[in-house]
Amino acid sequence: MNAIMNAPNSPLGILKNVFGYDSFRLNQAKIIENILAGRDTLAIMPTGGGKSLCYQVPALIFPGITVVISPLISLMHDQVEQLLDAGVNAVMLNSAIDAETYRVNMAQVIRKQARLLYMAPETMLQPGILDFLSQVQVSCITIDEAHCISEWGHEFRPEYRQLAKLRQRFPDAVCVALTATATPRVRDDIRQSLSFGKSDEFVSSFDRPNLFLEVVLRQKGIYQVLDMAEKHLGESGIVYCASRKQVDRVCEQLCANGVKAVPYHAGMPDDERARNQEKFRMDEVDVIVATIAFGMGINKPDVRYVVHFELPKNIESYYQQIGRAGRDGLDADCLLLFSYADIAKVNFFIEQMATSEQRLARVHLNQLVHYCESALCRRILLMAYFGESVESPHCDTCDNCRRRHQPMVDLTQAAQKFMSCMYRTGERFGASHVADVLRGSQAQKVVDLGHHRVSTFGIGAERSKEEWLFISGLLLQNKLISQNEHGGLFLTAQARPVLTGKQLFECQVSPIMENRRKRTTGMGAAKKGVVHDHTLRNAPVFEKLRNLRTKLARERGVPPYVVFSDKTLVEMANKQPQTDTELLAVSGVGEAKLKQYGTQFLRVLQKNE
Repeated sequence: MNAIMNAPNSPLGILKNVFGYDSFRLNQAKIIENILAGRDTLAIMPTGGGKSLCYQVPALIFPGITVVISPLISLMHDQVEQLLDAGVNAVMLNSAIDAETYRVNMAQVIRKQARLLYMAPETMLQPGILDFLSQVQVSCITIDEAHCISEWGHEFRPEYRQLAKLRQRFPDAVCVALTATATPRVRDDIRQSLSFGKSDEFVSSFDRPNLFLEVVLRQKGIYQVLDMAEKHLGESGIVYCASRKQVDRVCEQLCANGVKAVPYHAGMPDDERARNQEKFRMDEVDVIVATIAFGMGINKPDVRYVVHFELPKNIESYYQQIGRAGRDGLDADCLLLFSYADIAKVNFFIEQMATSEQRLARVHLNQLVHYCESALCRRILLMAYFGESVESPHCDTCDNCRRRHQPMVDLTQAAQKFMSCMYRTGERFGASHVADVLRGSQAQKVVDLGHHRVSTFGIGAERSKEEWLFISGLLLQNKLISQNEHGGLFLTAQARPVLTGKQLFECQVSPIMENRRKRTTGMGAAKKGVVHDHTLRNAPVFEKLRNLRTKLARERGVPPYVVFSDKTLVEMANKQPQTDTELLAVSGVGEAKLKQYGTQFLRVLQKNE
């Protein structure tokens, strides 16, 4: 390791004394080295991979201030709160703070009392802010959620394009761009926008092995969400819905069944939305039901599950949203409720787009549907999307890998029926229309086209429309059929051997076709769960520590995770330290937190020796 990492005021020393961790992980050490050497740096790291430490540690070494551009006020509020609790002086400037606090924070920057300054991009663009920053030494400019710079990113924000002004105004400051979700094309766009050299790019694995990935067919979806809430009773969860109306409906149903839940969407008044997010942060409610308006603003590390009630927009959005779960490194569940009706809805919206936008939108939809329908390892599919390959074909932490020993199913006859119907109807219609013909539908479109008179009309009535749509997905995956840019299906050369009976069509069927347990009652008298982590060996002590953490957090008016993370409490419960030195050896316990909370936690631990 470079000598700079072992200097007296070293990154490792700051990591332990301030943040309470013994060692760096992923690419953190290399990234910090690069930043301290004054080289502009693009870091792609998974959510929960420790991106913040990559600029927070150098900020405590640089002589000047580190300016952090963060896209959401709630996110920077969270970051500042946690830094202050660790004994680091950080301030923020945004529209949510009052005039007096704004003035005090600016004064701290001028007096060189603050090590980090958090700002929204809109704040940075205000008249006078660049002049204000020119009064101090700016050592580092950090751009968080850097994918917002790129028009190819899933959350493009035009104001992010203006951040080049900061670079021009402070040419001697090292620039750091960080994101968890960036395809190779988006990474190229970020580098070009910020004039970065490719040699200063660090891409960590996109794998999140603590997340269990599962896709099931949505059937009476609210009961499926209730099953997950009961499994994680007393723990935090996020339920994503595609529309505001669905958010309100799901939230009402959860509350009616005894789940402490609040809604979050853009149709709510700003103050109500902020209150609901704060209730979730402070553990006053267990579940937040939200549209995609809720996402980047949450820095809560102890979210134990994420449920997608409907299809997300694309794989990037899905990856970022499941990234809200298990940021503390403990186990978490990610459940996607899949419905073919959602595909029809998305296709309807795609048809309303400009013709130039439709092709890319369909590509994104097809990639997402393939992920849902596939019987392959979900982790491999996700990582391949971001350009990362995996050596092992199995992960054992997704539904498909848990079922990989399941026997193959012979679907030859079903494949023959579907492909024959495609041929008879002219090989130009989508799967939904072919399924209607197979099932003998009297839909207006079927009759108008004369497809009620083709020989394949009604020969597939024994299967539901969802089953036929699923079979069409299997045929696409196995390249027996293909799809044009308008969604129309046509046969490929590989189809002939199956159609003529010379080759079987056998597949491992994805679990999306399985029904989950049907629920007919509310939450009942289920017992409150303990954090789901296989490393926890002393649940009773963990619960006592968690109760103490909640009490201390309420006294200080901060979220419980700001005091200590669940992961730190798990290690405390397992090791049961009895002295200051032993407690300091627990991951997540730094000098400031030992001084602030050590006596209370040791008192609980010493009673349970």
